[in-house]
Amino acid sequence: MPPVRVLMVCLGNICRSPMAEYVLRHQVAAAGLDAHIAVASAGTSGWHNGEDMHSGTRRTLLAQGIDPAGFASSQVSDGDLARYQYIVAMDDANLAELARLFGPLPPQVFKITDLIPETGYQQVPDPYYSGDFDETWRLVTAGCAALLARIQADWGPFNP
Repeated sequence: MPPVRVLMVCLGNICRSPMAEYVLRHQVAAAGLDAHIAVASAGTSGWHNGEDMHSGTRRTLLAQGIDPAGFASSQVSDGDLARYQYIVAMDDANLAELARLFGPLPPQVFKITDLIPETGYQQVPDPYYSGDFDETWRLVTAGCAALLARIQADWGPFNP
């Protein structure tokens, strides 16, 4: 069976979605499921295409023992809806842009905060503006753990 594919999405693909991509990859590897789940990220804008992640994201990942190597920002494309089983947005504006690109959104497209209602957050605040990469880390880590549990529930047990 081909891997389940997940796309994390934010505005510029340099702060939140790369952090979510690398956190979920780390959680997937820790669960021994990297042969079964593939994770990528993209931005709704192409402002930073080809650039590395924000230094605050890189610093936060490194502080948590996650290697941020190999990243290059990219933009969501209209073919992504067919390529990914899950497209996970960081905020309402990202979701609205995905709806503009894809049309009516199927259940496979949702916000990461939909998975963690107990946090009280409706979206992941953008640390590019807030500077609070720790807040982003906490929300993304909780959201990725919930997403991994959902993937396992949706796709049945994987054999690591």
